Amino acid sequence: MYEPPLKDLAHVREACQQLGRELARAGYDLAVFSSKPKYVEQHVVTGYAEAFASGTGGRVIGFAPRNRRLEFVLPPESTLPVEVVRDTSGEWEVSYYRTLMNSDGVLLVGGGQSTRVAGIVAMAQRVPVLPVAAFGGGAGEVWVNLDKVRNDAVDEDIAVLGEDWSGSSAERLVACLSRQVRRRQERAVEEERSARSGRWSSGVGMAVSGVFLLASLGLLVTAGGPRPAGMRSLAVLVGAPLCAAGAGAVIRNSFESDAAWVRALVRGLGAGLVSVLLYFASQLLAVPGLFDAIDVRRLLFFAVPLGFSAGFTFDLVYERLRAGAVPEPLPASAGAGLGASPGGGSAAR
Repeated sequence: MYEPPLKDLAHVREACQQLGRELARAGYDLAVFSSKPKYVEQHVVTGYAEAFASGTGGRVIGFAPRNRRLEFVLPPESTLPVEVVRDTSGEWEVSYYRTLMNSDGVLLVGGGQSTRVAGIVAMAQRVPVLPVAAFGGGAGEVWVNLDKVRNDAVDEDIAVLGEDWSGSSAERLVACLSRQVRRRQERAVEEERSARSGRWSSGVGMAVSGVFLLASLGLLVTAGGPRPAGMRSLAVLVGAPLCAAGAGAVIRNSFESDAAWVRALVRGLGAGLVSVLLYFASQLLAVPGLFDAIDVRRLLFFAVPLGFSAGFTFDLVYERLRAGAVPEPLPASAGAGLGASPGGGSAAR
């Protein structure tokens, strides 16, 4: 006695044999767990053996606890070999659920609570399921649950699974399973392709961040000594922190699941530009003659780390800008010495 109750029991054994024949014709192997005639495996294997005799089908593997035997009653002319794999556990549930996780699909007919749990576990792992709702029981409950979860099933599949049994049901049901299996394989291929693309994109992003970081250090090293501000010195003064900001943003993005490093790079450059310009503006307020004789290299020791920090924390920079906050200027004493007169004395404050 099952809850929900089974129904249409007069046709269930023949239906299982038809399903076995169609599974063999589709080239599926079978994993079964009991040879008792009150379970569906015996009848599915019988139909599978009939199709195997005509040259279709694959393997039938019986997973049994260490203290149980599997002895399927096959047609006299059958040449179907049944491989028995014994589990070290004495409980059938262990090998049952372990095999379930490695299956390409799960056929559910009738059953009770264990059948329903098997269907739920399979759906949670996105294993294609074939719950035959025509005979009620736990399989009927799984069909209802599958309609909510779907995974690789579509409306057409849900409709086929819920039909009353007919002469063409087995063929239609196995075709439904094959469609789910195919969609699962296509999804796995697409996920692998996306993962490879993500790894490639992440690698390119890290290479770009390394180039930007080296460029900022190179500009710092080759900046030269104190001299009046010109286009080259101003370009170095702004370019080095921007390179550092871009490197910081891409490195920050490498820690996240979203590998869109180009978008992060643009955001980092924007945050770095705003932060560095505001920093220089605050220095000009403290040292009005800063650009008359500027020591670019000395300023870059402040500006490059500032740019890197702004790029690495660009979200905080934009949050501060939205709030109307600007970077605090350095104290007046810190501003002294950032610029130098041609004679080497301190710039006027």
